Amino acid sequence: MQRIALAALLCALSLSACAQSTPPAASSSVQAGGAPAGNAETAVRDALQALAPGMQADYVGAAPFAGFREVLVGGQLLYVSDDGRYLMQSQPFDLQERRPATSEGLKAFRRERIASVPEKDRIVFGPPNAKHTITVFTDIECGYCRRLHEQIGEINRAGIAVEYLAFPRMGMGSDDFRDMVSVWCSADRKQALTEAKAGNRVAKKDCTSPVAMQYTLGQQVGVTGTPAIFAADGTQLGGYLPPAQLLEALEKTGATAGGSR
Repeated sequence: MQRIALAALLCALSLSACAQSTPPAASSSVQAGGAPAGNAETAVRDALQALAPGMQADYVGAAPFAGFREVLVGGQLLYVSDDGRYLMQSQPFDLQERRPATSEGLKAFRRERIASVPEKDRIVFGPPNAKHTITVFTDIECGYCRRLHEQIGEINRAGIAVEYLAFPRMGMGSDDFRDMVSVWCSADRKQALTEAKAGNRVAKKDCTSPVAMQYTLGQQVGVTGTPAIFAADGTQLGGYLPPAQLLEALEKTGATAGGSR
């Protein structure tokens, strides 16, 4: 619900921006001269509360550039100035590193949250002595998720282990969610997932599954679509990547197998 409310709020702000003729008044959490009243995190959290009462950020930390905090709220990655005055929705691109800019703090947050998922709750396709491990929040219906899985053999031969977590992008009340529960409740999860991604009918199963928890976790670490691929160090690599590009991206991070746990 918070995610829907945030999206609606940000949309409303973007639609009304052209009509705004005067700058917003300074927040009560900002002292004269623009300095935060207390620390930057407090100023940012106070500003978000003033914008949308009840909004709770999952993560607030130093941005990878000066003067801003990096914020995860309702699955959205935002940047808010340290004085709580300015908000940006777009993730900056690091021209020197040639990739989206992400702070070490955010990577650590994602790494720790993803590592909290027990291995028994993951569906793992991996080669012996994998060089790299990726965590993939997946859906059984999205086309790029299916394309990635079609190449799982090639990915494994490149030395990459794939650990799937569930992210039914249509939400927890959807048929997609119920089908993913059935996959995770199957005696042979790997076969059930492969069959589902091939478009075959999912045999109905029921159990105490981790699908809802993994979906919520995905929102907390900023998943907004599938597949969402994370390296073992917490770097979000984006969506679908062909095997060769995936290996190249992993080599750039320096993250090795087992780094997420």
